[in-house]
Amino acid sequence: MFKLALHEKTAKLTCEPKIIYKVVQNMKVRKIVKEDIDLLIKIRMEYLFAEKGVYSSEEVQDIRTKLEEYFTQHLNKGFIAIIAENENEVLATAFMSIVERPPIIAFSSYLVGTVYNVFTYPQHRGKGIATKVMTELLSEAKLLGVAAVDLNATEKGKPLYENLGFRASNYTSMYKVL
Repeated sequence: MFKLALHEKTAKLTCEPKIIYKVVQNMKVRKIVKEDIDLLIKIRMEYLFAEKGVYSSEEVQDIRTKLEEYFTQHLNKGFIAIIAENENEVLATAFMSIVERPPIIAFSSYLVGTVYNVFTYPQHRGKGIATKVMTELLSEAKLLGVAAVDLNATEKGKPLYENLGFRASNYTSMYKVL
């Protein structure tokens, strides 16, 4: 995985990347709202199954309960989700958690977004949908005053993010389970 970051001072979010989009009939890109929490849970569960594999029925129920609590508490209050959908199905999604960090010289208010769960369903890949979803997510972040955005990218996803203005960070992404 690559650690990529987008900073307000080095990239503009106002122009859409130069990518040719294939037409997707009746596609709509929108922000998830409170009434969509059940859909959001379904999307997150499908992503987890696709990326991490099968879980036991007890784990599934535990994750669903925790997701409902999390989304109810945080949706559009530090967590945003964007989906692309047509009349009867979700095509792609992207999530962002936003936190406030101590100010630095370049930013007097330092809200930072972390992007994750960028996922296009396999039958809809290669049509530019993830680019549209990410562009909308970044626009929403900018409206909220987010100064910088980071993410971890797979090798396959790296070109998408680079086309959106993300650049590899000088820091190695690391984590430790506590």
